[in-house]
Amino acid sequence: MDKTLVLKPGREKSLLRRHPWIFSGAVDRVAGRPGPGETVAVAAAGGTVLGLAAYSPHSQIRARMWTFTLAGEVDADFFRDRIETALATRRTWGEQPEPAGLRLVHAENDGLPGLIVDRYADFLVCQFLTAGVEAWRQVIVEILVELTGCRGVYERSDAEVRAKEGLEPRTGLLAGQEPPELIEICEGDCRFLVDVRQGHKTGFYLDQRENLAEAACLAPGREVLNCFSYTGGFGIAALKGGAARVVQLDSSGPSLALAARHGELNALDPGRLEHVEGDAFAVLREYRRQGRAFDLVVLDPPKFVEGRQNLNRAARGYKDINLQAFGLIRPGGLLLTFSCSGLLEADLFQKIVADAALDAGRQARIIGRLGQAADHPIALNFPEGSYLKGLVCAVE
Repeated sequence: MDKTLVLKPGREKSLLRRHPWIFSGAVDRVAGRPGPGETVAVAAAGGTVLGLAAYSPHSQIRARMWTFTLAGEVDADFFRDRIETALATRRTWGEQPEPAGLRLVHAENDGLPGLIVDRYADFLVCQFLTAGVEAWRQVIVEILVELTGCRGVYERSDAEVRAKEGLEPRTGLLAGQEPPELIEICEGDCRFLVDVRQGHKTGFYLDQRENLAEAACLAPGREVLNCFSYTGGFGIAALKGGAARVVQLDSSGPSLALAARHGELNALDPGRLEHVEGDAFAVLREYRRQGRAFDLVVLDPPKFVEGRQNLNRAARGYKDINLQAFGLIRPGGLLLTFSCSGLLEADLFQKIVADAALDAGRQARIIGRLGQAADHPIALNFPEGSYLKGLVCAVE
């Protein structure tokens, strides 16, 4: 190719192990004048060509590998093959409940850096988060319509990470019919309504599917506090599983309103369900002052870690909210605590939770470890794909 990214000496080691990212500090020079999202050959300092990548001149991640070979081209057939493989992988898991919510493409972990595709019933919601997939947007959308037969494709490329790629946020209809205001899906035996236009991420936390089922199994007879509840997934699952009572706590009134609708949609007793709007840190402190207690507390906060520069501050936030939670759990109760911050490694997260228990004067044991659902796979060569981590702690 006439456009080539040449690495500094010794910086090809991660690529030889098929890690897909090339950071700016690893680049010696770029031959030619590739534009954002263009395909470039990647060569080691000695001239050995290592594969093809999408060039991103505005990002710290200067290129993301499409292939680790020069066989074939990055064209429409390349994207059709990658998307077909991702869809076929999901089909091997058996039938999903209808109407289903399912992640169909999980970015680097499906060989398509920066592309997220979620299915909600008959509609797809896409995020184009890198310059590479942005350049192939129309081709990708046409292939998705062809392969899935969906009624419509909606875009939610409004994540902050696009700014790091030099891309403006974009949302709106890409193909087919406009999705309805709310799309109903089933997660296990729970029914939920998804707002694909204004909801978090693409509208719902599909990565928590298996953890909702775990919460339902742990809930019978327990009084549950679901913090950062969003539209109430863990609380609805807990009540369906037999919880005595659930408090849904979130800072967003519209999210809590939808959580209340989910209670009605699942024919749950409204007398067992309370919705509280407020800042979780402040509300938990007030509950401790009041002497309130619960048998099961769920902590599923938003991502506190936006970059390595604020890792320490984020760690303090995780410790504080877990400390407050430990102070509210009755002896013999449980804590389900999560972090979706990819930069916060599992060992550090466990240490933070342990320090929180120590400062709260509580003894706790890990009786389960939780992660992201199977439709959010983790490529073996891309450990960054493992972002969601959770602990089930028994508290004395």
